[in-house]
Amino acid sequence: MQDERLDATLGILERLVSFDTESAKSNLALVSLVEDYFKYLGVAYVKIPNAAGDKAALFATVGQDCDGGVVLSGHTDTVPAAGQSWTGDPFELRRENGRLYGRGTCDMKGFDAVCLAMIPEFMAVRLSRPVHVLLSYDEEITCRGSLDTIARFGADLPRPAAVLVGEPTLLQVADAHKGVGSYATRVHGREAHSSKPALGASAIEVACDLVAELYRFGAELMAQGDPSGRFDPPASTVHVGTIQGGTARNILAKHCTFQWEFRALPGVAPNVALRHLEDYAARAMVPKLTCYAKKAFIETETQAEVPGLKPVSGSIAETLALKAAKAKNTICVPYASEAGQFQLAGLPAVVCGPGSIDQAHQPDEYIEITQIESCIVFMRRLAAELC
Repeated sequence: MQDERLDATLGILERLVSFDTESAKSNLALVSLVEDYFKYLGVAYVKIPNAAGDKAALFATVGQDCDGGVVLSGHTDTVPAAGQSWTGDPFELRRENGRLYGRGTCDMKGFDAVCLAMIPEFMAVRLSRPVHVLLSYDEEITCRGSLDTIARFGADLPRPAAVLVGEPTLLQVADAHKGVGSYATRVHGREAHSSKPALGASAIEVACDLVAELYRFGAELMAQGDPSGRFDPPASTVHVGTIQGGTARNILAKHCTFQWEFRALPGVAPNVALRHLEDYAARAMVPKLTCYAKKAFIETETQAEVPGLKPVSGSIAETLALKAAKAKNTICVPYASEAGQFQLAGLPAVVCGPGSIDQAHQPDEYIEITQIESCIVFMRRLAAELC
């Protein structure tokens, strides 16, 4: 006989997937649906909008409105589906061969659906500590959609004792992850005829040198390795994702922009690569750029800087998650998450959720139904620990 909680989860997941909540778009329609669900159940919640008013986080409490509870943290935004080769509608949940297909099923509406479906069971037991469900936004682009909520902990919202972030880990407990810094570097040069390059300053030439320096720096980082011996790849890494510039092949480029990121081991500042690039640019590139174009310059915009998650052995978050997972050991993951933001605010946090990161962001993204079932069992064990 199928678990009624699984049926509830699948129904909720179908509704969540139906909303296109790509990070560039509003999540308010999804938020409204979840608000109606909270009202139907009689669950206390707070809606926390962003400054623009086009997105919002939800923070719900099951049990006593007091400090010391556990936050189940998930995000509502997804990466885009446009441009990917899906074999079906990405916003229509498909069940095939034991898998649930749809944008966000793995990352991470599957976890969100489990949390929401479990609320009636949480309400039915005598919790000695509250369970909070936090649904945030903008995790895929900045990881800042939870910060307004975090800032209110201990003020007008109860301060939790532990946070479980439900990013896909196949329900293994991750106590560490890398941080990430995302940047856009723009080189402003001077146009000139390509037959007389000394009359201008090629933004593309300088940008290419800067990109090469980033990869040289990345090779140094790889040589330094990972002192913990836990991460794959075993080092902080640098990656340049896009580069754009110029107007024609016979014109020195006036502008060139490249977007890049730095993934830092825990304990390494996420802006280390930025400082390195800015120093190199000032020493080697700006003099070259301004030799024939005095007004030429280089600038870098910080688009996001997300702290890593440092392992804290024996933390309450780790202890609870390991018991609920019936596991003895923790893992680490190479991607960033909101867990680093919680830890930076002094809140013990781990990452543990259903699904595999290998399916996240892919066309025909899916989560195994068995992972949903296991996550429901995980939540029941967690509730038992909080009674």
